[in-house]
Amino acid sequence: MKPLIGLASAFALMQGMAHAQDVNAGAEIYAHYCATCHGADLAGDGPMSPALLLQPPNLLQLSQRNDGVFPITRVVMRIDGRDPLVSHGSPMPVYGPYFDGDDTAIKAETGQPIMTSRPVVDLVAYLISVQE
Repeated sequence: MKPLIGLASAFALMQGMAHAQDVNAGAEIYAHYCATCHGADLAGDGPMSPALLLQPPNLLQLSQRNDGVFPITRVVMRIDGRDPLVSHGSPMPVYGPYFDGDDTAIKAETGQPIMTSRPVVDLVAYLISVQE
């Protein structure tokens, strides 16, 4: 019976480690999926921004524009598609389908968990790390 308890403990430990956010992975995801519109410097001035109907926001100031609190819930739901967007001329494409698979929880600004995917969690960690 002890080996089973040890195995269960090891599994629980691995699960906890799997939920750690990876800022470096988030930076890579940002560079691949987001920089075209939001810019390499995250200021909303990417090479595609002049062609967009709605200009991308400055991602360095998300906390600043939200009374000093990073809007985790809003950002997660905007990226994974739970925040309803119109299909043409929307503020941002829905990337949820690209990131499907690795279900992961992230703690919202309220302290409650939100389920999303590993890439979204990593991307949010990166965005939090660059706030002005």
